[in-house]
Amino acid sequence: MNDIKTKFDITDIIEQRENLSFITIPKEHAISLVTYLRDVKGFKHLVLLTAADWLEDEEFQLTYLLNNPDEKSDLGVRVFISREDATMETAHHLWEQVATYQRELKEMFGIDFPGSPDVDKPFILEGWDDKPPYRRDFDTKQYSEDTYFPRPGRESNDPAEYMKKKLYPDEK
Repeated sequence: MNDIKTKFDITDIIEQRENLSFITIPKEHAISLVTYLRDVKGFKHLVLLTAADWLEDEEFQLTYLLNNPDEKSDLGVRVFISREDATMETAHHLWEQVATYQRELKEMFGIDFPGSPDVDKPFILEGWDDKPPYRRDFDTKQYSEDTYFPRPGRESNDPAEYMKKKLYPDEK
């Protein structure tokens, strides 16, 4: 890990357990780092690409979770990007399946990956024209109230009382 720290501008390293660590790197070095990890360090498999919305800090956290099958270890590469200009360089040239993750993140968070295949095509939310729904400032309740007609709630029963009535209908 020390050689990676000196070669790249890593800002944080967290060893969660023996075979799982997370490193944080600036956006501009992320793709070169994951390329190096794949080609030199044996992290051949992209497990997933995910995002978290840090609304209070006005940024998104992207995490590339990589696996080294020979060493049976995982490494998370964390990148923080601005919510205002939510764009990140694509990694689809490294792993084909990353394009699918990037499409999902574009649609659900509004994070753009210019040059990624089909990134602008509808993926899950066909015809969606509202704020991306995984952003923390998306108001789910308000969206539901504006989109769907109101309906009455369900009747709730105490299970013990309900079973008593079912088993002993003649007792009052």
